[in-house]
Amino acid sequence: MVDDRFESCLREVLRHEGGYSDHPSDPGGATNMGITRKTLARWRKISPWTDLPKSAVKALSRAEAAQIYRASYWNPCKAEAMPVGVDLAVFDFAVNSGPDRAVRILQAALGVAADGEVGPKTLAAIGQAEPKTLIDTVCDRRLMFLRGLAAFPVFGRGWTSRVAAVRAAALGAAQKSNSMQGGLKMQIFSGYRTYIVAAFMLLAGLAQVLGIDLPSLDGGAAGNLILEALAIIFLRKGLKAGAV
Repeated sequence: MVDDRFESCLREVLRHEGGYSDHPSDPGGATNMGITRKTLARWRKISPWTDLPKSAVKALSRAEAAQIYRASYWNPCKAEAMPVGVDLAVFDFAVNSGPDRAVRILQAALGVAADGEVGPKTLAAIGQAEPKTLIDTVCDRRLMFLRGLAAFPVFGRGWTSRVAAVRAAALGAAQKSNSMQGGLKMQIFSGYRTYIVAAFMLLAGLAQVLGIDLPSLDGGAAGNLILEALAIIFLRKGLKAGAV
């Protein structure tokens, strides 16, 4: 499940990052799939980072980019421990502005100490928060931060569109996850209800065998009630086994 969420979130990130670029106004310089020249040099342990040629950035593979994203952004944010949707909002923020800033703004939104480290208190606060509200708050604060940057006049339109798209994707993922959890709960409840009905029929049949009259069930013979109850229980078990 963690890998599934990482891959889902990474696809959304890469959809916005695009391929190779080397915009003169971009402080990151040569960049490919969102990985800057300096980040790639640090990952490959090349120092000084200027020794890494731009051609290496251009030739970066998706597989290596995924490794960098997981090790440098996803894991430091502990995104795997976050609710669906919140993980994407924080992860994408971390990719653009660094894990420390993304986590500090997340913590400020939660009302816990903003130390940039996702520890037990932060995770507990995330667990108590409503995912949709947290996603909106993080995205709002992220946009406020971006508007204060000197490069906003140049990249502001693209940044604003990206935050809006990530917000929509995160909220959609959270809604889908909530619906799936609700459906699972209903299935569990439905399964228990079946067993309750069968157990009641079984008890009613046994009661009649013992000579106890149950007016509400006087239309059913004791033997039939017992057999029908057992049939329901075993049929239910058979269906569950076949579904596994």
